[in-house]
Amino acid sequence: MNGRYQRQIILSDFGEKGQAALKKSKVLVVGAGGLGVPVLVYLNAMGVGTLGIVDADKVSKSNLHRQVLYTDAMVGQPKVVAAKDQLKAQNPETKIDIYQVFLGTDNALEIIEKYDLVVDASDNFPTRYLINDACVVLKKPFVYGALHGFEGQVSVFNYKNGPTYRCLFPTMPNADEVPNCNEHGVLGILPGIIGNFQALEVVKVLTDLRGVLSGVLLLYDALSQQSRQIRFKLNPENLKLTGLAESYDFDCNTKVKSIEPLQIQKLLSKGHIELVDVRTKQEFDKIHLKGAKNIPLNMLEREKDTINMSGTVYLICQSGVRSQKAVLLMQKLFPDKEFINVKGGMNLVGTYANTY
Repeated sequence: MNGRYQRQIILSDFGEKGQAALKKSKVLVVGAGGLGVPVLVYLNAMGVGTLGIVDADKVSKSNLHRQVLYTDAMVGQPKVVAAKDQLKAQNPETKIDIYQVFLGTDNALEIIEKYDLVVDASDNFPTRYLINDACVVLKKPFVYGALHGFEGQVSVFNYKNGPTYRCLFPTMPNADEVPNCNEHGVLGILPGIIGNFQALEVVKVLTDLRGVLSGVLLLYDALSQQSRQIRFKLNPENLKLTGLAESYDFDCNTKVKSIEPLQIQKLLSKGHIELVDVRTKQEFDKIHLKGAKNIPLNMLEREKDTINMSGTVYLICQSGVRSQKAVLLMQKLFPDKEFINVKGGMNLVGTYANTY
């Protein structure tokens, strides 16, 4: 071993054996954002042999306060490309695989199968349930992290046939129960703290150190600087999965119709449609689709009469979460009208459609 890792090799409970275990390991990180960046930086620095990065997003100005791997000059670049360049500069010994895609039912098993462990650094429930199920099918452990306001969560699932994500959260919440980071925000340093907790769990799993958070949910409160642990048990039924579900979209009591990004682009190119953007005014002013009408979600019921309901109404937001909530609300108010969610929101549509 070279001198790069000497200060951790001299740890009596880690040593040459632990370093060798890191070097031969392959870790997949799903999400190169607030959580994924500290995970990638520290695993790369510590000598994990192969890192895989899954992220379809591009670096934006609003990322920079917390995603400290990126610089102002990288705004507009694919995150996986920018991350790889930075990580190779940090440690050229690491093999880095990049996947500029959204993890989905069509690629999850194929991608995850190549790795020893998965880090969930995503920011949405559908991806977490997808990762869980794929890891159960493939018998891979995964390290979970999540943020809400000033709080964070960390756990390790499917470790040595231990509890899975579904043992803690059996079913996906309804779309209207899900908080959205674009609405609630996140303190820049908190993803770094939780991401480092995740990286630590990865190292413990890979090197067989004690204290892995299997069957334990760590809750961290950034304001009080206090943490507590909740223990949960394995439900053996959750280990019997043999395949992925057909869909990991939100389970809504009222069915939400959705349209794909390329379909909305075709409709826009043919002429005027009633497209309501339910993001904040600040988000809308930054970038939006031509012809879209901005009514923030929290004002939708009050301004519903400004919407042309003579035909189908399409609703869009940044990621598809708020627009699903908007569809549910409008369906309750106008059950005889048709409302359709734009799947993936501006994160996907902006890739295909003309914006200004």
